[in-house]
Amino acid sequence: MYLADYHMHSRWSNDAHIPMADMVLTAIDAGLDEICFTDHVEVKSSGSDMRNYFDWPALSAEYAAAQKVADGRILLRRGVELGEATRDISWCEELRRQMPPMDFIIGSRHQLSAKYGNEDLYFASSGDPALALDQIRDYLQQVLLLAKWGNFSVLGHLTLPLRYMNENHGLHMTFDGFEAEVEEIFRTLIANGCGIEVNTNRGHDPLPGEKWLRLYRGCGGEIVTLGSDAHTREFVGCNIAQQQELLRACGFRAFATFEKMQPVFHDL
Repeated sequence: MYLADYHMHSRWSNDAHIPMADMVLTAIDAGLDEICFTDHVEVKSSGSDMRNYFDWPALSAEYAAAQKVADGRILLRRGVELGEATRDISWCEELRRQMPPMDFIIGSRHQLSAKYGNEDLYFASSGDPALALDQIRDYLQQVLLLAKWGNFSVLGHLTLPLRYMNENHGLHMTFDGFEAEVEEIFRTLIANGCGIEVNTNRGHDPLPGEKWLRLYRGCGGEIVTLGSDAHTREFVGCNIAQQQELLRACGFRAFATFEKMQPVFHDL
């Protein structure tokens, strides 16, 4: 079984503090064959402009040092998690031209719309089921805009609101009732040559889960990556093998890694 973790953060993300080299050594100890660093590049946080967040030369130097630490024991790829792109498309397109060559880009949405003050999902979630339902609707509208833009490799953690609503606030929300909206997102992604990720969610319910993976496969979706979303050592490679079994059960025959923005398929 080929094990690849394609969603991993280092100290270059504003919510992580671990050097790349340490994450590499942890991944080797976990028995992984391949990893991709996907540190956050956020267009705007809830209230702040995040432009010029990265020192690209310094990040490139740390990545090169991590390659030396790997020393052929694990394959490293370079990526970013590009968040909130549709809040400033022109800047994102300029960023794509300025950043160093990447192997992989996760497109993600962590915020609600202007209707909710562009509030981060982590802070916007509450224990009110009626409010949560409207926030899911709002979130899916924003994800569709992201899918229509489509300048990324895979859509990250589609069902992310459920992480905060259910795990943090004890709700039992699902995306049930939003089948048409999710299908439109999937068909838009597929038409643009994009895939989705299965975020293993630190061992909790995967994002997205079985129902939505079956829908994606039924729409003709083939490109799917697996990522732990690790921000600390303890979650590196978490449940990657188990979610390969889930993909197989949902009708997939392969999962993807990326090289120079092109998918590389590995049999399940």
